[in-house]
Amino acid sequence: MKLAGRDATRYFQRPDPARTGLLIHGADAMRVAMRRQEVIAALIGAEGEAEMRLSRMSGGDLRRDAAALLDAVKAQGFFPGPRVAFVEDATDAAAPAILSALQDWAPGDAQIVITANLLKPTSAIRKAFEGHKNAFAVAIYDDPPTTEEIEDALRRAGLAAIPPDAMADLGALARALDPGDFRQTLDKIALYKFQDTSPLTPADVAACAPATIEAEVDEILHIVAESRVAEIAPVMQRLSGQGVNAVTLCIGATRHFRTLHAAMADPAGAQKVWNGVRNFKLRDRMQAQARNWPVHKLETALGVLMDADLTLRSASRAPALAVMERTLIRLAMLGRAR
Repeated sequence: MKLAGRDATRYFQRPDPARTGLLIHGADAMRVAMRRQEVIAALIGAEGEAEMRLSRMSGGDLRRDAAALLDAVKAQGFFPGPRVAFVEDATDAAAPAILSALQDWAPGDAQIVITANLLKPTSAIRKAFEGHKNAFAVAIYDDPPTTEEIEDALRRAGLAAIPPDAMADLGALARALDPGDFRQTLDKIALYKFQDTSPLTPADVAACAPATIEAEVDEILHIVAESRVAEIAPVMQRLSGQGVNAVTLCIGATRHFRTLHAAMADPAGAQKVWNGVRNFKLRDRMQAQARNWPVHKLETALGVLMDADLTLRSASRAPALAVMERTLIRLAMLGRAR
């Protein structure tokens, strides 16, 4: 049987030990691994592996020993409690062994948990689990996390009663980060707020959010839009060392100034523009920047960036990062002009 959406999320939290098995497959290995860890922990508990109630093998192991999974399913453990036979990175090459174990499973046997890359609808393993009356198949897609998934992650991190403004920022952060990084950030926020009874604020979220190369690029765009000319060269040197190229900077700067222009050119629609800024850490600063950039200056800035883009994409022999650095300095100086 297929499980999806809220039904899948709830099953991961409270799996049924009487089920034959569960297939979790998806292109994002981290998301699949996190769900697999969650469901196995819910089935056998924190001491399950130490009590040898978890048998672990890979899809490659089953190609070499087709009976290994069925042996693990039927084996009787020394400790009482539910058991799990887990197969990691399964492919259809391991299908005969997996299908045999599904067919021979009986109540009291270990539950079969399989993880795999995203399987096609024609996959023998996927068809077997989706068509089984007592087993489930869950496909994990690279969609942004739902509100329910975010709230579930918050609860597991010990965070509750989040104010709406902080929840909005956490939602934006969940969409921007990989699931593993987002979970680590939540754990960091939980430690940050340990024994602090005050409500979580956007500033708290920003303080715990991880720094990335993208954040460094965003930072130099802020520096330019805020006309902090003296800070441009040191940050450019750091970005160059990290391998950021000039075209990436030009695209980012153009997007940044187009957003400012859209907000200033249509005050009535400005809120819609700001709502479209996915990175919550940029939003407040960009609103402050927009107040210092009248429309005519923003139009000049976009023209300067268009010229830089043409130069970068031409046959010019000028060093690309030097061209971009001069462009950013010119923009910062333009912001200072009265």
